[in-house]
Amino acid sequence: MSEPSREPEPFRYDAEVAPGEKRHVRYEVGESYLGDPIRVPITVINGEGGGPNVFFSAGIHGDELNGVKVVQEVADRYDPSELHGTLVCLHACNVPAFEAQQRYTPIYDQDMNRSFPGRAGSNTTERMANEIYRRFVAPCDLGLDFHTSTRNRTTIYHARADLEDPGVERLARAFATNVVLYGTGDAGSLRSVATADGIPTVTVEMGRAHRFQPVLIEKALEGVESVLAEYGVLPNEPVHWPGWYESTAADTTKRWIRADTGGLVDMEWGPYPLVHEDDPICTVTNHFKTEERVVRAPFDGLILGALENPVAAPGHPLCHLLELDRETKREIEREIDRGEFDGYRAHGDAWADD
Repeated sequence: MSEPSREPEPFRYDAEVAPGEKRHVRYEVGESYLGDPIRVPITVINGEGGGPNVFFSAGIHGDELNGVKVVQEVADRYDPSELHGTLVCLHACNVPAFEAQQRYTPIYDQDMNRSFPGRAGSNTTERMANEIYRRFVAPCDLGLDFHTSTRNRTTIYHARADLEDPGVERLARAFATNVVLYGTGDAGSLRSVATADGIPTVTVEMGRAHRFQPVLIEKALEGVESVLAEYGVLPNEPVHWPGWYESTAADTTKRWIRADTGGLVDMEWGPYPLVHEDDPICTVTNHFKTEERVVRAPFDGLILGALENPVAAPGHPLCHLLELDRETKREIEREIDRGEFDGYRAHGDAWADD
């Protein structure tokens, strides 16, 4: 469903990007300890045709790089002549964290994704978040915020969205992931704040920190194109739809599987993240290998995320498991049989390290 046509307009922050113009800027959002400016790389592509303003954000956590590559590719591949609307590409929001290649703003370990919409007179992270939000997010009509799992874990490609909001539900479906975890999101997250302000926003979670994973990046770019088609920004492109779809919020349908004992962890699930009830997920052994605990799937499910650091203490999360109904499980099994299911271990460790 396309958006109603409207006249093209300049995109305004504290400058203007005219219709038909593509501009790369390094926008100042703060200062370093040396008094040097902290500048966020941003691309604004204002289409020749009128339409919605769409933001794409990455690098809110500085070590989450898949999304940084997605935003770079979005900024590179679209030209104003083909767009009905404006793309606002926030390449690496938390520049100090990105430069340090760590999750949070250095020194004070402040989480930018708990700092929106920020405050001009607050700490460094909230000041940066405030500049980004009011200048570049607030003028937009919808957005996608790209993330990965934290260090020592990986996550299946999925979206997180407040599906109780009709605008967000439309956006999440247009992005066309197989799995959507729904809820309002954490206080201070870009997704929750923007959605509450009437800017439907979806978080995309994809893979591991500290690397590019081309298979996931390409899937995300297909999702971006599908969104742009749904909202009429790319009026001649089709909206995609996955072969199966699962959304969940209830705690009874997803569960963190945690270690009961400490030791060394050998993951046994795979190559696909589909497990059946009583399948071994991993084995935890002591250093002498005289004690062994096999952790098994409590139900038929999909592994949403898994530990990668092969050591655990009691209570340590080993994997995040989503319970599947019979119909969804069978469709996944059919895709596996056809060779069409993109499980994140299906391509082996070499793919995971790409």
